[in-house]
This record gives sequence, C-alpha cells and structure tokens, in this order.
Amino acid sequence: MKITLQNIGRRFNRDWIFRGVDYTFIAGETYAVLGSNGSGKSTLFSVLNGSLGPSAGTITYALNDQPLEVEQVFQYLSLAAPYLELIEEFSLSEMIDFHFKFKAYKPGIDKQALTALLNLPGSADKLIRYFSSGMKQRLKLALAFCADTPILMLDEPTSNLDAQGVEWYLSLVQQFAAGRLTIICSNQLHEYSFCTHKLNITDYK
Repeated sequence: MKITLQNIGRRFNRDWIFRGVDYTFIAGETYAVLGSNGSGKSTLFSVLNGSLGPSAGTITYALNDQPLEVEQVFQYLSLAAPYLELIEEFSLSEMIDFHFKFKAYKPGIDKQALTALLNLPGSADKLIRYFSSGMKQRLKLALAFCADTPILMLDEPTSNLDAQGVEWYLSLVQQFAAGRLTIICSNQLHEYSFCTHKLNITDYK
C-alpha cells in the first residue's frame, strides 16, 4: 500500500493549516506525524484517511501498484482516535461483532482472542456507554490492531490510558503492526518511539 501527497494543503476559511506537503507513505514502514496541540496533525490524519479532502494538491493511493479511488480506501485501513465514537448502545460483544462485519480478523485472532486481549473481565455484555474513557480507548485500539488491513492509522493512541495501558498499547504494536503501513499522529514520544520516519507538520506552515 502506498499513499502519495503532492503539494497537499488544507485551509479553513482563509487560514492555511498546512500547505506544500510532498510526502510518500510506503507499505511496511512506520511514520510519526508530529506537532503541538492544534498544529494540524489531526487534520492531516483526516486527509490521509480520505475523510477530508485537501484544499490544494493531490493525494493518491495504490495497492500492489494498482490505483485506488479515495472512496475505496476505507476498506483497507483501520483507525483509532479519541474523537472517533463507538456505538454506545451496543454491548462490548455486539460492538466487536458489528466491527468485524466490515473488516476481517488478522490471522490467529477471533472474537474470543480479542476479548481476552482487552483484559476487561465481566464486560462482554456491558453497554459501551458504561465504559470508562480508558476502557473505550482500549477497545478502539484493539479493534484497529486486530483488523486485517494493510494500513493502520492511530491519532493520539494512548489518550485516556494509564501507565499500564501504555504498556499494553506498545505490546499491541509489537504483535500487530509488523508489515503494515503504520501512521501515528502524536506529540508524545512513547506513542511513536518505534517509528522510523517522522513528518513534522510545523515544517509546512
């Protein structure tokens, strides 16, 4: 999988959030998109995943050297971000079943294994609305990591997680990020220390 940005910019009203981004994201590599709060990381994240169009420039996607239309990209990526909502009327069990109607499990993972990975005993039938913010974040991450997609995109992945949760996140990276195009939007070193490439959004102001 490859994502190519050519002179990408995004603005709100007359203010440019970023512009002139020329960058290529390649399958199997790990990338950190860096910047302070409010710098535009999440906006670039939304442009990369196809949920927000650029104000300038072009973005192209390719899978096995074959072009993909932006409308197709969602099939090939997994997302987790603090602002992405879970369906709070669902129980944990129902949320997992719903998610994997649209994505396949990674090899070796099934519902039972994912539930065990979450380590939330007694929560299978608990409604998501009664989960703590940390429990919700763990679920978002587990759904993203355990889906068999070539792209993994995480925005502020350890938001609402305690120290134990951070260690759990890093264990997911070890188990499930290998071989995927992984993009982390962050300003916390522990979230992206494993990334081999870094793009600082402030370089494109």
